[in-house]
Amino acid sequence: MERITQKQLEYLVGCINEATGSPAVPYCKEAGKLHANIGNYHLDYAYGGVKLVRMTNQGGAITCISDGGFGTKRELYNWMQAFIAGMEVQNDS
Repeated sequence: MERITQKQLEYLVGCINEATGSPAVPYCKEAGKLHANIGNYHLDYAYGGVKLVRMTNQGGAITCISDGGFGTKRELYNWMQAFIAGMEVQNDS
């Protein structure tokens, strides 16, 4: 079984941001200050695991998109593949 890398996960996050018209990066710098890009999907790492989150406000608050908290890279890879497939089905309808 092929090992799932952070680069592969980042690629899928980029696909999700592009498909949803969301900002590509979580934060931008304006007038020397960091500002959260509301709607951005990105990865959150902790406890040796990873999850998909989305920026919800200017203060940098996030909401967990992938269920089950922090999981393995493989679990999240499979979850994001299903998420993208669901968006494709929605767009085909």
